[in-house]
Amino acid sequence: MKRSLLLLLLVVGSTCLAEPTFHGNIARTGVYESAGPKQLGGLKWTFKTGGPIVASPVIVEGTVYIGSMDGFLYALDQETGKEKWKFKSRMPIASTAAVAGGTLYFVSSTGALAAIDTVSGKPKWVFATEMERKFEAKNLHGYPPAAQTIPDAWDVFISSPAVFDGKVYFGSGDGNVYAVDAQSGALHWKFATKDVVHASPAVADNTVYIGSWDSYLYALDAETGQPRWSLKTGEDPVAHNQVGFQSSPAVVDGTVYVGCRDAHVYAVDAATGRKKWDYPTSKSWVNGTPAVRDGVVYVGTSDSSRFMALDANTGRLRFNFDAKAYMFSSAALAGEIAYVGDHNGRLYAIDTKTGKLAWEFQTEAATKDPMKILNADGKLNQAAFAPIFGDFQDMYIDFYRFISIGAIMSSPAVDRGVVYFGSMDGNVYALQ
Repeated sequence: MKRSLLLLLLVVGSTCLAEPTFHGNIARTGVYESAGPKQLGGLKWTFKTGGPIVASPVIVEGTVYIGSMDGFLYALDQETGKEKWKFKSRMPIASTAAVAGGTLYFVSSTGALAAIDTVSGKPKWVFATEMERKFEAKNLHGYPPAAQTIPDAWDVFISSPAVFDGKVYFGSGDGNVYAVDAQSGALHWKFATKDVVHASPAVADNTVYIGSWDSYLYALDAETGQPRWSLKTGEDPVAHNQVGFQSSPAVVDGTVYVGCRDAHVYAVDAATGRKKWDYPTSKSWVNGTPAVRDGVVYVGTSDSSRFMALDANTGRLRFNFDAKAYMFSSAALAGEIAYVGDHNGRLYAIDTKTGKLAWEFQTEAATKDPMKILNADGKLNQAAFAPIFGDFQDMYIDFYRFISIGAIMSSPAVDRGVVYFGSMDGNVYALQ
């Protein structure tokens, strides 16, 4: 059986084998074959990069691949954390890599898709898009001055590629979704949305599912790029706060599950685009990608600081875990545990049946907390977030405050009983 057909059968079924790509597989379900630690045995290793990490690790044949905002993509030995090689990009790396056929693909902050040899770390080819930029708008989040276009500091991720049937699919800051030949880098097709596309595509049943900052969720024919359907979500034409997709779709059993900055989790019929249900999150962004397994959807929120389990068929709330701080990280489901990062510098291991905390781990920076960002219980110290300038610059200052405590925006990956993730303190962690 051809590999492409085998992958397709796996994707459209009820479970997916783990693949070396963002959120575990090209359907983005967040499901990993290997169980992770039920109890924290300790720190296996750390690797220090030169900048914050928002990208997520992927693991292939004994190597952990991860990009850093220092502009390097690293290949690390899975057992020891020692560097095998590193590739220098011109700009910070906020895209999670995908690996297929001995080639690693990631999207640079310059807007280019790069193909790298996994053994040598040397580039094979580069495909340049039209441009790369953050989501931006006037009066963004209500910040003055009202007439100035403001780039959104919280648009932190770059689209992570999906590789399927000889093509690499990804979104771009130029507003396009691209399909590029995996071997040569030649363009197969591109589809134009009306704003930045930084969500990652999910692929199932020969369809590419992806959201845009234009507030639409799209289903595109994987072969031609022709739209099959689109779903309009919430609008916020004044402050542009409650609008757009940072969350990537997860596709399971004919349903697309996705979060949105309009403060909803959506379940959408994958074939027709008909909304099955939506769950409101009290005006709180849903930026992480839902993890879906055994009829349950797991996803975190930002301002309301929750990690939720929702019934996949009805959207009914099953449990609600107090995460204590914003959550952009997407959960990894491995064995009986959901592993997910938090802006307070904690990695949580949460029992998927009960919603109870199994254990937690603090990043190196969170244990020091030099700016006193955290209260003793791990909640954010609101006094430490007092505005300084009273305008959009405060948004970027908050971003650096989270760097100071090693916030975890990276999404964990689980392999051979070990949990791997990156942190804003610049470290890659391996926990066993």
